[in-house]
Amino acid sequence: MPIHNVFTLKRILSEDAALYKGLRVEGLDESPEAFGASYSDEVNTPLSHYSKLLTNNIVYGAYSDRGSLVGIAGLRIPKQEKLKHKATLWGMYIKPEARGNGLAKQILLQIIEIAKETTEEILLTVVVSNVSAITLYENLGFIEYGREPRALKIQDHYHDEILMRLPLT
Repeated sequence: MPIHNVFTLKRILSEDAALYKGLRVEGLDESPEAFGASYSDEVNTPLSHYSKLLTNNIVYGAYSDRGSLVGIAGLRIPKQEKLKHKATLWGMYIKPEARGNGLAKQILLQIIEIAKETTEEILLTVVVSNVSAITLYENLGFIEYGREPRALKIQDHYHDEILMRLPLT
């Protein structure tokens, strides 16, 4: 049953590592082609890993009016002087029942606003078959700058990825 309500967006902090891990591994299991990581890579990863990940990155979550985490997206801004002008959007996932109502766009707009304060562009990769995500990214101004054939291998099937960027300046 789809969720049709107002969502609260907020940064996920290290103390919510268990909540974050729960949704992340659900996404890895439900949509394996959408992530470079795999369910088997992360299902047994200790919470300390996620706590550190949440501390070292900007990760936003969308919470339903019941307080459950239904969407996530991360922004990695390199610390290195020569690289910090380009951030990477990663780990975007919306629970299936929370899709189709603009939530992904809400999270992305929040991430973009945060990125504008500290970096010059956002990079991302998206699997070629994820047409809805590609359309969303394009509608927000992301442009394709390349393709990586056979970027992911899941069992014996390869998935190409599109490389996209959003100039912020």
